[in-house]
Amino acid sequence: MTESMTAPRLQAPPGACDTHMHFYHDRYPVAPTALITPPEAWLDAYRALQRRLGLQRVVLVQPTTYGHDNRCLLDALAAFGEAARAVVVVDQTVSDAELARLTALGVRGVRFHMLPGGALPWSELEPVAARVAPFGWHLQLQLNGHEFPDRAARLRRLPCPLVVDHVGRFMPPVAVDHAAFRSLLDLVDGGRCWVKLSAPYESSRQPDYGDVAPLARALVAAAPERLLWASNWPHPGQAAPADDARLLDLLFDWVDDAASRDRILAANPAQLYGFQESALLKK
Repeated sequence: MTESMTAPRLQAPPGACDTHMHFYHDRYPVAPTALITPPEAWLDAYRALQRRLGLQRVVLVQPTTYGHDNRCLLDALAAFGEAARAVVVVDQTVSDAELARLTALGVRGVRFHMLPGGALPWSELEPVAARVAPFGWHLQLQLNGHEFPDRAARLRRLPCPLVVDHVGRFMPPVAVDHAAFRSLLDLVDGGRCWVKLSAPYESSRQPDYGDVAPLARALVAAAPERLLWASNWPHPGQAAPADDARLLDLLFDWVDDAASRDRILAANPAQLYGFQESALLKK
């Protein structure tokens, strides 16, 4: 994507945040568990995207490519200062000193990617949650949404907030009255679960993502105060990546009112990730 491409129709509000993206650089070693090794995607390219979409804040997410090695993410994080936060991969052996160090750097969560290539198994879920909860972190979870009925009770007992990726990533998408989606809605209704309106292409079977749209709209109707938006740049694993402006403009279809769109883009991530109003990225 280039900055010269068509700009989105949606005017991002001050403090607009991309809550899920990844950096890649060939100077960092690929994990033995990795299934994909995307081409380099680094600072200048992402900053161009921020300018194009009018985004001022960002949450860096540890990609599966690097497993437990967070160095690529942390090196990139340092370049954004207070306008960035991050989600890393650590296991239950992490020390309090390391958690304190990462918190000071802007880390606010641990990623659990429960699909092929992920670095942490289900057995780490509760131990890691117990380790990071005192530091104000959350768990970020990506799984096939069809698993929610089997996992919901366990997720509800976690001692920290939960953030669910990619509209729940139901593969394939389900109807809004499906038991798996109702399970996700129940988690959201509990007040400690957030969902990212992002990457519909990861589960959709339609070119216009029409089979994901009803799920996104139902989440908006249920709890707009616990929804986030994300680009999933640079769209790892996608042979023909979606246009980022189009992905941002999906909020016109999924969210009826401007106030809720602004809340999803700015106020909600500011609350969850602890952004300060004085820390806006300079365009």
